[in-house]
Amino acid sequence: MGVYVIGVDFGTDSVRSVIVDSRNGQEIATTVVHYPRWQQGLYCNPAVNQFRQHPLDYIESMESGIRQCLRIAGPAVASGIAAISVDTTGSTPVAVDESGTPLALLPAFKDNPNAMFVLWKDHTAIPEAAIINHAAARFPVDYLQFVGGIYSSEWFWSKLLHLLRTDEKVSAATWSWVEHCDWIPFLLTGGRDVRTMRRGICGAGHKALYAEEFGGLPPEEFFTAIDPLLGGFRSRLFDKVYTAADPAGNLSAEWAERLGLHTAVIVGVGAFDAHMGAVGGQIAPYHLSKVMGTSTCDMLVAPMEDMKGRLVRGICGQVPGSVIPGMMGMEAGQSAFGDCYAWLSNLLAWPLQQLIPATAFLEPAIAAKVRDDAQQRILQELSRQAALILPDEHSELGIDWLNGRRTPDANQALKGTLTGLHLASDAPRLFRAIAEATCFGARAIVERFEREGMPVKGLIGIGGVAKKSAFIMQLMADTMNMPIRIHRSEQTCALGAAMFAATAAGLYTRVEDAMEAMGQGFDNVYQPDVSRVSLYETRYEKYKSLGEFTATLTIN
Repeated sequence: MGVYVIGVDFGTDSVRSVIVDSRNGQEIATTVVHYPRWQQGLYCNPAVNQFRQHPLDYIESMESGIRQCLRIAGPAVASGIAAISVDTTGSTPVAVDESGTPLALLPAFKDNPNAMFVLWKDHTAIPEAAIINHAAARFPVDYLQFVGGIYSSEWFWSKLLHLLRTDEKVSAATWSWVEHCDWIPFLLTGGRDVRTMRRGICGAGHKALYAEEFGGLPPEEFFTAIDPLLGGFRSRLFDKVYTAADPAGNLSAEWAERLGLHTAVIVGVGAFDAHMGAVGGQIAPYHLSKVMGTSTCDMLVAPMEDMKGRLVRGICGQVPGSVIPGMMGMEAGQSAFGDCYAWLSNLLAWPLQQLIPATAFLEPAIAAKVRDDAQQRILQELSRQAALILPDEHSELGIDWLNGRRTPDANQALKGTLTGLHLASDAPRLFRAIAEATCFGARAIVERFEREGMPVKGLIGIGGVAKKSAFIMQLMADTMNMPIRIHRSEQTCALGAAMFAATAAGLYTRVEDAMEAMGQGFDNVYQPDVSRVSLYETRYEKYKSLGEFTATLTIN
């Protein structure tokens, strides 16, 4: 058995692959490959919150990224690959036939968005989530107790029900419903029967209502009470789950040939990006691991004996073994984080996109370069100028629910707000208000954990925003009045996947041992500016009041 492992991180925009030496965590090669169809905006309609991804984007980008990594690493490393593990966004499920093939890979459905993966940020299922919550309230057993008490439109059953209610042809062809993180290992191991798919506890517990206390999934009558269309799906899903430290099987002959590897390579059970990213970022009990990208996913782990039947209301679930086997994994997060900044950037870039290409003063090629260069520098310059602004009690104020609210108390119908505007409210001031709102949203999550009896002893920053924006990280430390450590790795989620791959292959007995040996440590710590703590306390109270007012305006 070799000593090298591959971690693959399927993000919202791209797939990142990394080859790691399991003995010390050294990153041998790293690649990033963007999804070509997603980049073109295909199959998406932001006006109705529809965000779909074609399975070919995943297949082609994964194959390209891993092969590039292996070329960079060289044949000696390629021959020493012991295992592959993957993480994905979630809940990002897809309709499959009995063989486990996503319907979009069949000729009849190749261009039907409903036959594709329903991305985590897709909120077309808001009405269906409301139906689930209403039906669950009528049952004597609280089947939502381990997912914070509120079922979200971002999750497994809401999205399935929406599909069944809106597309008769896809509905008739759907044999089962599969999370992205479960399908990729099934694909790599050559699965041909969806009943043999090894489903991970991560997706099953946090999104599909699986719990040992229920004997697995809730009973059939629960789902038929929600809607008769869900009848029969429970029996075609799963009654056993696995942790990400377990193997899903060996690399199939087909994929061994496609990647240039061998069939002795172990493929680990999959999990969500933030859960594996927390491990890659060396999470510790009661230290909140914040994976900060287009959204945030915040992970907290606690020893099982500390829970003692405690339920944390309003989060995205508490599931034994979903992060580290043998520990309680708790998930929270914000539906939009980097997406909030991208929204303002795109808004400001509208004149660049619409007017510069049409100008008569520049050659088309030069105009395109001017447009692209300016657009790429907008956020960087906004951050620089926003950092120079001294806030006061009456500065512009925002609410960060531009894509709804994930935690606390999921409500994807909520909208964002900007207030306190005046004639001097320029772009840097608006950016500062939005950045501050995202940090206040993060603080609301910490407060919910602490109010529910789960102490937060520290913060760990992971992901693109954490690595790239000193302004936002300092603002977060200030608004939280708490230090935040930034993990050294540029590919923390993929590194976490590599740690799980090493464990699934038996190179380590426990994922904690892999984390200790392969962890890269922290390269920065942002300390709160004590001179601003009092100001942010005042502004945070205003944020909460504005949030309460904003919620009253929401049209459900």
